[in-house]
Order: sequence, then C-alpha cells, then structure tokens
Amino acid sequence: MSTYETNVNACRGRQQRLIDHMQQHQIDVVIVTQTEHVQWLAGPRFPWLMQAAAALRVDGHLTLAAPKKPVLEAAADEIVTYEAQWHSTLRNDQRQACMELLARTIGEKVRGGRLGVEFSSFGRHGNFGEKELVDIEPTLYRLRRRKDADELARIRKAIAGTEKMYERAREIMRPGISEIEMFNQLQTAAVEEFGEMLTGTGNDYQCGSRGGPPRNGRAAEAGELYILDLGPAFRGYFADNCRTIAVTEANADQQAAWSCIMKVFEHIERVVKPGKNAQELFHEAQAILDEAPLGVFNHHLGHGIGLFPHEAPHLNPNWNDTFEVGDVFTAEPGLYAPELRAGMRIENDYLVTADGVQLLTPFPLEL
Repeated sequence: MSTYETNVNACRGRQQRLIDHMQQHQIDVVIVTQTEHVQWLAGPRFPWLMQAAAALRVDGHLTLAAPKKPVLEAAADEIVTYEAQWHSTLRNDQRQACMELLARTIGEKVRGGRLGVEFSSFGRHGNFGEKELVDIEPTLYRLRRRKDADELARIRKAIAGTEKMYERAREIMRPGISEIEMFNQLQTAAVEEFGEMLTGTGNDYQCGSRGGPPRNGRAAEAGELYILDLGPAFRGYFADNCRTIAVTEANADQQAAWSCIMKVFEHIERVVKPGKNAQELFHEAQAILDEAPLGVFNHHLGHGIGLFPHEAPHLNPNWNDTFEVGDVFTAEPGLYAPELRAGMRIENDYLVTADGVQLLTPFPLEL
C-alpha cells in the first residue's frame, strides 16, 4: 500500500475513538455527510461535486453511501451506491438521493433512539425514523485534533509542496515579476511535487500588501516585501505556512522587524508542550511583538491544520484552547507598517509531541 492511500487500520482506529464516545453518551448511530468527516472515518475522499455519507453504528458496523464510481479501498463493512450523474450530467439532488439510499440501507438495522449528526449540515433528507438527534460535530472536531500517522504523512507531503513553492519563489523573485506569474509558477511547483492536482491552495499572493489573491497587472517593486502565505492541500490535508521574501535586499527596518519575529519562534519552541494554554501563548507573543521598533501585530498567532485550513487549537484571544499531543498547528507572527513596504508574516508548522514540539517546516526563514 502506498504511504498516501487509504489506511484501513487507521480509519478503524478513528472509528473506535468515535464509538467510545457513542457508548459513553448512549448514541446508537452516527451519520456524517461532510466530505472531511466521511474521509476521516471511511478513507476515500470524494470531490466536492459529489455527495457521499457514512453511518457508523455503535456496534462498529460502518455503511458508506457513495456515488456510483469506482470506490477505492474503504474502511467500510457495507458500500451502497447511487447515480450521482445521469448520462454524464451531475444531478442537483444528490444529497436527497444519497440520504434516501442510506436511510433505506440502515433503517431496519438501527432500532436505537439517539442519532448523532452534524447539526450544521444534516438537513432532513432521508427517513431515519423518530429519533432524538444529537449534535456530533463538536466531538468530531475534537477527535480530529490528534493526527494519526496516515494523516501526518499527507500533511508532510502538503508541506513539501510549500517548500518547493518557496524555492521557486526565491529563484524567480525580481522587480517587475507580476503577481499572476508568481502565482502560476508556484502552483506548478506544488503540482510537480505532488504529481497530481491540488485539492486546495493558499490565498495570499500579493506583493507590498498584507495578503490577498494575485492581482492582474500588479508587478513587484524594488524595496517591497512579498508575503506568500501558501496552503496547498494534498489529498484533502492542508499545509499552511508563510514566508516573506524581499524583492530586493531588505533594509535595516525590515531586518529589525524580522529579528523581532524570530524571538516569537524561539519562545514558541521553548514553551509549547501538552497542557500549555494557547490563548496564553497568544498574549505572550503579542507582548514580544509590541516591543518591536516598527510595525503592529493585529491578527491571530496561528491555528490547527488538517482536513480544514483552520482547526483547533486556536492561538487566538477568542478561544481558550490547550495544546494536546498530536496537534498540528501553525504559528504566524507578523509585523505591518507602511515603512516596511508593507510588512511581513512568517509562519511555521509544528507537531505537538509528548515533551514539546517538532518543527515540520525547517526551510529558510530569511527575507
């Protein structure tokens, strides 16, 4: 089995962690419809154009309802399919067709009265009987924090894509390069590294700006800083790390701001371990950056990554999360001021281990 193919044993392990929760809270079956949760439990990743769903019974039986396409290996005891396309045209009623199929398949086998569903997306398609609905979404997000080996392999591959993108950026950086050309060349670098299409990408490709999509006709200017916040996804799993590159040689003010940002990384790598409060870490970083001779820091310090670009833990004053073993998170201190043309943000990815953190992005940080 390829490192990046579905790992049935890992999926079964994730199912068991959910079953443990179901047993504790007397939930008889969990139904998931979001692409990320179907992939996390069953293995296959379905394109956003097509609807799949999975039902996990408390006895461990998983039913996967999927479009009638070749289904790769899945951690499922039963796979049922429906026509997502009619004569090659995508149906607009896939959700209804998928959920009606799932209801018919599991209806007679589920006699319990408590059904775990994602409240944000479940809807009312399919007749699952008069059951008490329980919001399982917060539990799924919590369980997804601890990344298994197969998930880490895909995250590391996604990060390898960003490394190639930054290598390409440093090779081609010059006054006059357009943001569109930069974007296109960086996308190419990631695709070449993956050997397949991206399933997501970052959103910050502007020069002389805090961020945003590439602008047609905008060219990099001498003296500016180019913030590249890249987040290509490989088979559903996101990287998210940022480098700021000087279009020409960085000046003294820019270098001084960069040195202050480096102090934040030194602090993070010294203090973060299981049990460390992420909100507290945010305030500690804010205090370090407030001492900078130039520039302001006025956004989050970071967040978890995985099947979604922003997951827990949140390094943010609006959340009170605590670091746990298995978390993969970003740290992205920044400083911005017009005098910095227009500023910088530098971001690393880390894995929380039993006694600290492991740096997942050990490539150059220099401007």
